[in-house]
Amino acid sequence: MEKIAFTPEGAEQVWFYVLEQTKLGGIRYILVTEEEEGDSDAFILKEVSDEKNAESIYEFVEDETELAAVAAVFENLLEDVKLT
Repeated sequence: MEKIAFTPEGAEQVWFYVLEQTKLGGIRYILVTEEEEGDSDAFILKEVSDEKNAESIYEFVEDETELAAVAAVFENLLEDVKLT
């Protein structure tokens, strides 16, 4: 399982495991968790990079409508996962 570093503005670096990724409406989303195994909180991040950046830049999805739509896609991709 791929592990990525995420550094929120003004905060320390956090490592996440990427469970799944998808593209919706031309935007790339990833489903991540802090633990490789077992039950853990999961987060949906969306790519906000532009073509000028060599590195991918992600932010947490906070809009409730967008979050619900992307969570439904991930639930379909990962049959044993329920995102609430």
